[in-house]
Formats: sequence, structure tokens, C-alpha cells
Amino acid sequence: MKFTKINSTAIPLPIENIDTDQIIPARFLKATTREGFGENLFRDWRYEKNGDTRADFVLNDARYSGKIIVAGKNFGCGSSREHAAWAIADYGFRVVISSFFADIFKGNALNNGILPIQVEEDILQTILQQIYQNPETKIQVDLEKQTVEVPDLNFNITFDIDAYKKTCLLNGYDDFDYILNQKEAIEQFEQNRVDAFFL
Repeated sequence: MKFTKINSTAIPLPIENIDTDQIIPARFLKATTREGFGENLFRDWRYEKNGDTRADFVLNDARYSGKIIVAGKNFGCGSSREHAAWAIADYGFRVVISSFFADIFKGNALNNGILPIQVEEDILQTILQQIYQNPETKIQVDLEKQTVEVPDLNFNITFDIDAYKKTCLLNGYDDFDYILNQKEAIEQFEQNRVDAFFL
């Protein structure tokens, strides 16, 4: 799925050190396809042991919705399971904003169409406070310009992203799709080598 711009409300999740087992508990990792993991995203925080929903968890709070998670520092730490990114994407999130990401999670997110945006801690806290004050606060993310805008706060900030991963997100490519898209260039390169060999 191509990623260009997102204009959405957000889910505030100001918990630090959210690890991949909290994002998707290990007991739900039996499937090998990406579908269906969203049902168990943050499972042990969303549900009681008897299966009842926990009213005190933000995903069960009707005031909050959207395609963006605004999370505490060190999001996605722990194991390297790609299922964590699968669960976030399958639930419908396209962006996670935090002041720090675990490197492996960051890579897995980018490989699965999720944009992890790292901001300064003070900016993160300001955004979180704004969402709590007004759950209808919109966050505008422009991947092409690499900007995050929060009109209610009257600020616009830039973020960094690897150029290759940016290209993949903008075009909806995974690594294999990207290679296939370079087919003509690869064939031309090979032909040039053959031509040079026989000169």
C-alpha cells in the first residue's frame, strides 16, 4: 500500500519501553501469514484473562481513534519478531511517533508499510498532552516532504528517513518489488557488460 500523506487523529500511548511481547504476545505467533494479528495487538493490555475488554486501556476508549500511535520512549524493544509490525499494520495503524525506536522494530515497521517517526522528547510530550486535551486533534504526516504538522499546536517539524525506505513506502514496494521495478535498468547493465566483454 502506497504511503503519501496521513491526516488523522491519534492514539496516545505514553508508556516507555513497550516491547514486542507486549505488542503481540508470543502465544499468538503460530501463524506464518501477516493477516489476523491485529486482533491480538496489545492483547494482554486490551483484555482481562476472562476475555472481557479492559475499559482503562486506550484502544478500548471510544474517545480515541486514528491511524497514528503516539508512544513513549524506546518503542518496539525486546525480541526481533516481525509479527509486532504485522499486528500494528493489521490493526490499521500507518504511523508510530516516539522519541526513540528499537532499531530492529524500526526496520520491520518500514518493511511493512508503517512509518516510524522519531521526535525530540519535549515535542513528544507536547503532542501527547494535546491529544489528551483534545482527542480530535489531527496530525498531518507528509512523507514526501518528511514533515509532521499539528495545526492545533501551530508547529511543523521535519523527520529523517532512509532514502531507500522512503522510496519503497511512497511506491508501496517491499524489497522484492523494488528489485522487480529495476528490471530494465538491470537488464541494460547486464547488456552493457556483455557488450564491453566482446569489444
